[in-house]
Amino acid sequence: MLSSSDPDFPDVPVKTASAGGADAAPTINKDATPTINNNGAELIHVGDSLTVVFSDLPTTPPQLQVQVDENGKITLIENKTFTAVGKTRTELEKEIRECYVPSIYTKMTVTILRPERLFYVGGEVKNPGRQTYIGPITVLKAIQSAGDFTDFAQRKRVKLTRLNGKSETINAIKAREDPRLDLPVFPGDTIHVPRRIF
Repeated sequence: MLSSSDPDFPDVPVKTASAGGADAAPTINKDATPTINNNGAELIHVGDSLTVVFSDLPTTPPQLQVQVDENGKITLIENKTFTAVGKTRTELEKEIRECYVPSIYTKMTVTILRPERLFYVGGEVKNPGRQTYIGPITVLKAIQSAGDFTDFAQRKRVKLTRLNGKSETINAIKAREDPRLDLPVFPGDTIHVPRRIF
């Protein structure tokens, strides 16, 4: 389901295209996604929230607030799906316009805006609050960016909640020993460290 929104409203995920067929998405290695291209332009990542504005149409649709899904894709009007990850906003704007013009519309202007990317760390950390997402980061590194655990932290049950509401529990003690257990954090995610019960 596509969602239109005011820029001041929270990010709203959209329904993504189903897997399979010729348009099936490749698996994205989230940790290997570069931040900028060779020209210094910032690239789009998994989990990024984008505001897509369509103009120069007979009837202007509301702007769409979409999130890049785990396969690196977004779905827009007319149920068209685009691979966004690894592209600049300019590249994606051009690709979207070429998809709709002239096959569906005679002319169209596409503008992509990206709000400041944040994630949140709360509970038993020394400096709880929102953090600016500047590139690939894991749960343990995100906790370190919030000043690390307090002495009262329950490190075995750290809760990671995705923007779409999905939650996972991380044992930070085991994750320090095995980095594969240290999950990636994306913009809009919330990390909560509960208090240890003595």
